[in-house]
Amino acid sequence: MRTVVLTAAALVGFAANSLLTRGALGADRLDAATFTFVRLLTGALTLTLLARLRPRAERATGSWTSAAALAGYAVLFTLAYRRIGAAVGALVLFGAVQVTMIGTGLVRGERPARVDWIGVACALAGLLVFAIPGSTAPDVLGASLMAVAGVCWGVYSLAGRFARDPLGATAGNFVRATLAGVAFLAAAWASRRVTPGGLLLATASGSLASGIGYTLWYAALPALAAWRAAILQLIVPVLTALCASVLLGESISRRLVIATVLVAGGVALTIHRK
Repeated sequence: MRTVVLTAAALVGFAANSLLTRGALGADRLDAATFTFVRLLTGALTLTLLARLRPRAERATGSWTSAAALAGYAVLFTLAYRRIGAAVGALVLFGAVQVTMIGTGLVRGERPARVDWIGVACALAGLLVFAIPGSTAPDVLGASLMAVAGVCWGVYSLAGRFARDPLGATAGNFVRATLAGVAFLAAAWASRRVTPGGLLLATASGSLASGIGYTLWYAALPALAAWRAAILQLIVPVLTALCASVLLGESISRRLVIATVLVAGGVALTIHRK
């Protein structure tokens, strides 16, 4: 039950990240570099404070490898959302995550059952439906940036399966990744755009959806096989698409509906026996 609660809360945080990011960038409330910097900085501050409030004990401090994956994900994720919608981005992102994590799990010896493979095939079919070129196909550059961001997030999630102190590890990773946020902000200083509403959305993304959400995800990961963790994350595009249509006014195309149904069906097959 603990793993179910942690996973569900983390997935809600992932969906919130897409909505908050698109809400800030899509409405031109904040530029990509400033959003990324504020997101990483507020996440680092929130997590460091929470880590220090705990009783003294041996604490993890993260790693540069995980921080690099987190930074790559954060930068590319933000750049992609300047070109594609929240629902589209979530579907591409977690499709790439799935391929990365399932592939790594297979290499490490994990062997899903037959019904799980059917679920994976169903989910991948949904992604292929969505990727076929056409009038409603997503922006190529935006989708490509999001796909690479998904690979980075897959690497970050795989590293989290070995975290003994989720809060300490996530805090350390955010502190290190903030350096990349500073570099990104400096490189794009001339094109910065800042509004109070944009800063509020970036802060919510960093402190709550990212900082707290990623800590909960790191706490759940040790109990999940890599391929199952990958499949479960495909719930996020479904949740994001529904919320984006209500909160951001994004249209839901037939292509997105078909892809979402296939992805959701695949997820249901893989978690049914659990």
